Amino acid sequence: MARGLAYLHQEFHVCIIHRDIKSSNVLLDDDFQPKIADFGLARLLPDDHSHLSTKFAGTLGYTAPEYAIHGQLSEKVNTYSFGVVVLEILSGRKSNDTKLDPETQYLLEWAWKLYESDNLLAMVDESLNPEEYKPDEVKRIMEIALLCTQSAVAARPMMSEVVVLLLRRNDPELQPTRPTFIDATSRVRGETSTSSSSSASKATVSISQVSGR
Repeated sequence: MARGLAYLHQEFHVCIIHRDIKSSNVLLDDDFQPKIADFGLARLLPDDHSHLSTKFAGTLGYTAPEYAIHGQLSEKVNTYSFGVVVLEILSGRKSNDTKLDPETQYLLEWAWKLYESDNLLAMVDESLNPEEYKPDEVKRIMEIALLCTQSAVAARPMMSEVVVLLLRRNDPELQPTRPTFIDATSRVRGETSTSSSSSASKATVSISQVSGR
């Protein structure tokens, strides 16, 4: 997945922003190699633009806050979504599931709380055999996912950098910063400023509640 997004962002002759990276849009071929699918919402980013200003299109729970709230679209929107999908894969659950208790129903928020308490491995899918994976590697991948979902756009790595991080084993400990949480029930939580909430009407989603922490 990371290599595919890096190709779309930096290796193709024009930057392609998918806009709807989520688990159901990542397919597996006969060799279980992931393929990014459904480019119906994709946009091209001209070389002389750092981002596009556009109406929101995509899936809440996966989309970056600057895009859902302000309509600011860049390749880092895909990076954010990639991070959420990675957490879904490792935890074996959806990005938001209101059937769960409030403490764990929003995956990204739960992951951050576990990161702060140095207990990220608590979110690993219970159906996985602990003897079949290395806890340190799983924890590192989760930290990379949290790097991808940081609130500040500039703090998120490029997808080519994500590929390098995934391949390395002996880098210093990663230190992601706090995400802003956006879920499918139109709640925005985290370090969201008043100016962000006042501009929510620019998006085509309804942001019904903004609560800072």
